[in-house]
Amino acid sequence: MKKIIFILFTIMTSLMVSAQDGSFQSVNNDEFSKVIKKKKVQVIDVRTPQEYNTGHLPKAINIDMRQADFQEKAGKELKTKYPVAVYCRSGRRSKIAAQKLVDQGFEVYELNTGIVQWKGDIEK
Repeated sequence: MKKIIFILFTIMTSLMVSAQDGSFQSVNNDEFSKVIKKKKVQVIDVRTPQEYNTGHLPKAINIDMRQADFQEKAGKELKTKYPVAVYCRSGRRSKIAAQKLVDQGFEVYELNTGIVQWKGDIEK
């Protein structure tokens, strides 16, 4: 029992530190899959509209992170009380977008492999 309490305490502490230091959680395909299945998560595709139109994850809304008004659009479209799951093609843009979202007060989970790897893993 003490071991379980210690593990839970460690997890909670690391999550609080992560939130306090202004960082996001970069997760693998399995973890991202769990995150996007949560009821209140907001799924964001930060690729261009052209890329988004070639295929995207269910529930994903498109906010192109390369646009100058990315943070303004995110502030209007998203609610800070719900976590955000963000992805792009390869994982590069999503990391930049994730930090911008954290700076705005969002709890963010970022797919570290990108949608290309995600699709490859799902098709296996």
